[in-house]
Amino acid sequence: MATTPEAALIDAIGRLSVTSPPVEADRDVLWRVFDAQVTSRHLDAVARELQSAGRAYYTIGSSGHESNAAVADALRPTDPALLHYRSGAFYVARAAKVSGSTPVRDILQGLMCSADEPIAGGRHKVFGHASLSIIPQTSTIASHLPRAVGLAMSLHRAKRLGTSRAADGADPAWPADSVVVCSFGDASANHSTAAGAINAAVNTAYRGLPMPLLLVCEDNGLGISVPTPEGWIRSAYGSRPGLEYFTADGADTVGVLDTVQAAAAYVRSRQRPAFLHLRTVRFGGHAGSDAEISYRTHSEIAAGYARDPILGTARALTQSGGATPEELVERYRGIRAGIDAVVAELGDVRPLESAAQVMAPLAPRHPERVAAAAAAITVSPTKPATLAEAINQTLADALGHDRRVVVFGEDVGRKGGVYGVTRGLQRHFGAARVFDTLLDEQSILGLGLGAGLAGLLPVPEIQYLAYLHNAEDQLRGEAATLSFFSQAQYRNPMVVRIAGLAYQRGFGGHFHNDNAAAVLRDIPGLVVACPSRADDAASMFRTCLAAADVDGTVSAFLEPIALYHTRDLHTDGDGRWLAEDTGDHVPIGRARVHGSGHDLTIVTFGNGVPMSLRVAERLAAQGVHVRVLDLRWLAPLPVTDLLREAHATGRVLVADETRHSGGVGEGVLSALVESGFTGRLARVASRDSFVPLGPAARHVLLSEEDIETAALKLAVKEM
Repeated sequence: MATTPEAALIDAIGRLSVTSPPVEADRDVLWRVFDAQVTSRHLDAVARELQSAGRAYYTIGSSGHESNAAVADALRPTDPALLHYRSGAFYVARAAKVSGSTPVRDILQGLMCSADEPIAGGRHKVFGHASLSIIPQTSTIASHLPRAVGLAMSLHRAKRLGTSRAADGADPAWPADSVVVCSFGDASANHSTAAGAINAAVNTAYRGLPMPLLLVCEDNGLGISVPTPEGWIRSAYGSRPGLEYFTADGADTVGVLDTVQAAAAYVRSRQRPAFLHLRTVRFGGHAGSDAEISYRTHSEIAAGYARDPILGTARALTQSGGATPEELVERYRGIRAGIDAVVAELGDVRPLESAAQVMAPLAPRHPERVAAAAAAITVSPTKPATLAEAINQTLADALGHDRRVVVFGEDVGRKGGVYGVTRGLQRHFGAARVFDTLLDEQSILGLGLGAGLAGLLPVPEIQYLAYLHNAEDQLRGEAATLSFFSQAQYRNPMVVRIAGLAYQRGFGGHFHNDNAAAVLRDIPGLVVACPSRADDAASMFRTCLAAADVDGTVSAFLEPIALYHTRDLHTDGDGRWLAEDTGDHVPIGRARVHGSGHDLTIVTFGNGVPMSLRVAERLAAQGVHVRVLDLRWLAPLPVTDLLREAHATGRVLVADETRHSGGVGEGVLSALVESGFTGRLARVASRDSFVPLGPAARHVLLSEEDIETAALKLAVKEM
């Protein structure tokens, strides 16, 4: 009895009968599928061999899932694909449809971390290629589903607005009747991210909006070592209203081809979502060093051999008269020889050789082009305004300037936002460009990710910073990685508006007063903007939008809720926190200085700016002259401006409204010390606490008294 999938497969192919009942099938299609399946299977074996030889670094095989080659063959090479990590055969099959593709070389270079690999450039082993309409994905479970839903929802909107763009800027990006295909495993189908994304797809279709999404669940019955209950996927998704269900056995290649063609035709013609339940088998452990014998018996493993998808294709070829068993075995071995030849040709691949090379596609920056793009946005005549009014007007200017801009989120449409920041925008620009979404932050961010791929410039709103945290991986694991893992061939142009920070009075406690900005600051490449006054908000938002357009930048635009409607600074009615939009451009990472005091520099941001300015006025009456540096950008920090203003006084007080541990102030102090600043330093910050409701909040939040006491202590001249 054969003891390995490979031995069992060769043995079973050799015993196929050419006298079996005939099958009507397209032999050319079957040969294409067979070649892709066998290529993927051999690549899995070569991956393990290369890893043993120290030449490859990551193995997670597709063996047993090769029925997805039939899925690829039944779709168009222009249908956007966001794939499961066991999609080697899909990748090979799609590449076969695009002239000039080199899938074996691509996959081998990815395994070997070659800097010349065409999608990730040696940064990770991913399935992706711009020429194949395959968008690279990370291994985070189900994290790509919200983006797939967002892309499917945005294709029609982009066409309707006449704004569709391809990854390289060409027009159009995707044909009008494209199907977005998204594959994932049976264990992933249980993840809350998958459940939320599928719910969003069904909800969108229920509303009558186009949702051309084909969800492919590749069900091998295992989540690493944990079995999926028999019948669970059908039970969970087989009779869900609004989600057409198709099922196929991966071992029956003709059946898979017929089923996928029917499913794709349904999605393409009806513009509604469908769920393809593809029953598969897994050969080998989950990945890497996983030893499946530790949790599966020999008989359980061997039982899968009869369900080998390659065997199913071989059987269809013999039954259709397209090949003899001997021809199939010869083809199988010949494909391996071809792969070995590519391995020999590649030799010792060129690795990434420096941090600069690794990070080059992480966050491309072209400040001069960004400045020009920001300046091109026409600024409406304004009068002194509040922070909320300035954001509203700047959004209106952006919507009027560029039809690609879309604004969306919970309550942003008819209501105009919880705080009125988007009031009137839907009425003026229409529901196609300013619209409400589900109450689901994952879906909101996923829509933003998909809209960017469709050629739009999305401006999603997260209603409160505290609500971001359950969806933050859509920024960390999806938005921030796409340019990195595609060498900027795919981008996420997006400005995420987030109402946050604290000091709201009489409302909400922690859930509406959240000062946890650290979760944003440690995402590589993410720009974090935090304006405190109207003029800065307008200029900084234009910069973020221009950077999204020019560089594909992902920005988090953190808006201090407590300052939205603030008008006064020192006394009631003074109007000194109102400001006009001057139309200026604020480069990313440039701070703003208030005052020219020579005794002390207070470094702050957000709510800390008006607090520090009030403290500065009181200190001036005591003979202590202060300048206040508004960081404005929390990532990247404005280190050049910070050092200049620190050296101007030789004394720096960091007034940080975020928490003492993990707050913004830690980064400011580190930047000063690492840059060689030897002056006097101090920091005051909020406590390491959630924000309680009501007056109790003042016990844990940074106060003006804290700032003033620390400033006086630091500014006292040495005798």
